[in-house]
Amino acid sequence: MPALTDAQVAHYRTEGWLAPIDVLTEAEAAEALAALEGAEARFPEDLHAGHRNNAHLVLPFLADLAVHDRILDCVASVVDRPTALLNSVLFVKEPDSAGYVSWHQDSTYMGIDTDDMVTAWVALTASTPENGCVAMVPGSHREGIHPHEDHFGPDNILTRGQEVAGVDLDAAVDVVLSPGQMSLHHPWLVHGARPNRTDGRRIGVAFQAYVGADLRPARGEHHVIAVGDHPVDLAFTLVPRPVAEMTDEGRRIRAAANAALSDVLYHGAAERRDY
Repeated sequence: MPALTDAQVAHYRTEGWLAPIDVLTEAEAAEALAALEGAEARFPEDLHAGHRNNAHLVLPFLADLAVHDRILDCVASVVDRPTALLNSVLFVKEPDSAGYVSWHQDSTYMGIDTDDMVTAWVALTASTPENGCVAMVPGSHREGIHPHEDHFGPDNILTRGQEVAGVDLDAAVDVVLSPGQMSLHHPWLVHGARPNRTDGRRIGVAFQAYVGADLRPARGEHHVIAVGDHPVDLAFTLVPRPVAEMTDEGRRIRAAANAALSDVLYHGAAERRDY
């Protein structure tokens, strides 16, 4: 499939997000969902609610999805020569659950000072206002980084419970996705998500984020996988994609990546949650 059209790129530049974008067929999305839920059943200690970062380092099907041609073609339309993926997060909201994502900007605590990167959020189930789809504040990325406050609420899915202030949240737009579709959003875009009030699970994976060739980390270690044809800068720690599911080596690589990510995300925080 082709990369984004000029009109789609213009929408992304102006509004800070773009959706829906078809990535997987309905059958492929169902297959990916079955693979994830099968892995959850086999490896509950590795994929529980408090341990859903960087599962692409231990699950080959997620690593394959991270470098899916359609995703990378779209990423290359808005990022200059993408080289690496920083992290991934499985966002699983159980039926009729209180978990939510407060209004925030991704790059606030990511240890990256520039904005040549993009997050791809891929739906494995339907994502609707009723089950807590992502909502975006159009154009908010053009205002730069807003002050955030850490709340560490028990139902807040974010690491620090960080929340932005001073933004017109009434302008937020729900991003409705069918299984296999994705959204793209800018690292400075204000977004959040409400709880799931339905009787089904809402599941998506955020590849957060694909970075351009000239981007460098401002602090901390960043364990990344390579994407595209351009070399990964030596400022990043390059790690391999998994060749098999939940190997000892894969678990070691993921644990090191999560420890480094935790140090970056919790820099300056008064407390930190277990990863």
